[in-house]
Amino acid sequence: MKEYPTSIFGKSGFDALYEYGSSEGTKLNSDELNRSARHYLNDLEPVFLEMKKIVVGQENVISHLVTALISGGHVLLEGVPGIAKTLTVHTLSRVLDCSFTRIQFTPDLLPADIIGTKIFDRSESGFKTFRGPVFHQFILADEINRAPPKVQSALLEAMQEMQVTIQGETIRLEKPFFVMATQNPLESEGTYPLPDAQVDRFMFKILMDYPSCSEELDILNRYTGDEMPVPDAVLSVEKINELQVFARKIHIEQSILEYVVRLTDATRHPEQFGIDLGDCIEWGASPRASVWLVLGSKAHALLEGRGYVIPEDVIAVAHAVLRHRILISYEGLSRGIRPDDVIDRMLGTVEIP
Repeated sequence: MKEYPTSIFGKSGFDALYEYGSSEGTKLNSDELNRSARHYLNDLEPVFLEMKKIVVGQENVISHLVTALISGGHVLLEGVPGIAKTLTVHTLSRVLDCSFTRIQFTPDLLPADIIGTKIFDRSESGFKTFRGPVFHQFILADEINRAPPKVQSALLEAMQEMQVTIQGETIRLEKPFFVMATQNPLESEGTYPLPDAQVDRFMFKILMDYPSCSEELDILNRYTGDEMPVPDAVLSVEKINELQVFARKIHIEQSILEYVVRLTDATRHPEQFGIDLGDCIEWGASPRASVWLVLGSKAHALLEGRGYVIPEDVIAVAHAVLRHRILISYEGLSRGIRPDDVIDRMLGTVEIP
């Protein structure tokens, strides 16, 4: 197998190999975990290379999508129209050789259009189950906020339970099951904003921004010619499932777990950490945020070629995990405070182990 750099982000993760090990047994286990992490990183490197064939720029978005996939979470992708949200998601599914479907959410959509239904089959004198598009491995829920809450719930229940019930028949979904929902932040007319409790089911909320001028020029050169780039499938479904299992085995020290808890608690009680925000926070992050911070930091460590977590891994995923779980009060909104501003204050104040 071709050898790739230790870290796809250009940093070596082995300088502090034993920094977080307290016993010889832990050190030996760290050696094994690091060897496995490097092996899996070699499998993942071609994924990023193939993505770059199609998607110009957006490296942070791509790495967060892969991190969420490895963690077993789902992603809410937000950005203005025309910046390649759909292209990025579709390309990732093709590179990973997974079944893919795109669901365009509209106001007239019904739950049966998502999960399927049962129809009477006269030839067999019984009801036959017709499965909906949710029975794919990669789901692109395009403009999820344009469908009514009942339809949104049909998808979100599948995300949470990894199963679908159609008129009393419960069917397990095939792994990996990865939902990437997009929403347009510019329009509010004719939309049904996701309730905060449902938004919380997404592991990450990723903000997708405009490309730079040089990246946009590259887009023009790449997509206005007579040949269109085509990605290759470089990672199998079996390998993705294997990656998800291994990611949970990555070592994380108790001190870093305590750091995660402090970060999450700081979104609820900032004054206890010396952060003066007045009454700008209506609600802080739930314990689900702590769970995703840990799983996300483990997946990020894997992408760095390490079998152990360091605080920088937690910091790398903190904004994507927390930004949609912090509810800014009316006073905070009137002062122009955004969730990302609050997270910056937390990361700059809460003591790092």
